[in-house]
Amino acid sequence: MQKRMNWYQAVADCEKRGEPYVLVTVLGVTGSVPREPASKMVVTGDQSHDTIGGGHLEYRIIARARERLAAKEYGYEMANFPLGASLGQCCGGSVAVMLEGQPGSDARLVVFGAGHVAQALMSIMGQLPWQVTWVDSREECFPEALPINVRRHLTDDPVGDAANLATDAHCLILTHNHQLDFDLCRTLLTADTAASIGLIGSQTKANRFVQRLVHRGFSDEAIGRIRCPVGHPDVPGKRPMEVAVSIVAELLALAADDGNGTQAARRGLSWSGLKTLMQETPVATETDTTEK
Repeated sequence: MQKRMNWYQAVADCEKRGEPYVLVTVLGVTGSVPREPASKMVVTGDQSHDTIGGGHLEYRIIARARERLAAKEYGYEMANFPLGASLGQCCGGSVAVMLEGQPGSDARLVVFGAGHVAQALMSIMGQLPWQVTWVDSREECFPEALPINVRRHLTDDPVGDAANLATDAHCLILTHNHQLDFDLCRTLLTADTAASIGLIGSQTKANRFVQRLVHRGFSDEAIGRIRCPVGHPDVPGKRPMEVAVSIVAELLALAADDGNGTQAARRGLSWSGLKTLMQETPVATETDTTEK
């Protein structure tokens, strides 16, 4: 189970993971209330961190935040809650809150193989808002500590697991075994669910794989989906870190093309937008869900 954090630790954690979240801030209070203005909490799809006072007020706000996350409603919402009998809190005051939804990142990467290049790659990917699955059958090849956005997938059947893991993800084949590389290529092409397929190796290896895949009945169009040698051609070098930098440069370009991997610039609310939100803010009641 993920540990509970204070709100700013949770924001940093979600940003690194590329996980969507809602930041809840107490804007103002009247009367007797459980928390002061500027109190904050963070809500994700299955966790909440820090508190704005607890009780039914917090329960209602968490539920509303998760409704917005489920509907992918990112942006800003304001609501005012009187702390009376309708919320089961008898403080007698009221609380105005702002809900700020952040979309995170939809960029996903599956890496097959835990060799030197893959390990160098993870040191870079751990700094980017991608959701990474790292696959290998050799437990001893994984480092003890992984970046928080990297999930280890230890399996004795990488080929059998490949199709499900690859759905809507960019895939990199960096294993220690040419036959395993070929079987993964064949499986991913057959499944046809990966966002992209990159294969480490020389041009000679690429030519041999093309011949074998043609012999297996794959079309030129299908085979053309495999990038080999993988990596950005303008980044030279053969050291593991140099190859990793080249691969990441190529991945970022691919992600930009499909609209993932980058986050839109956050400019916050304009003054006119803030005034509009304030004018539209409802008072929450037992049946009111604070829809705008």
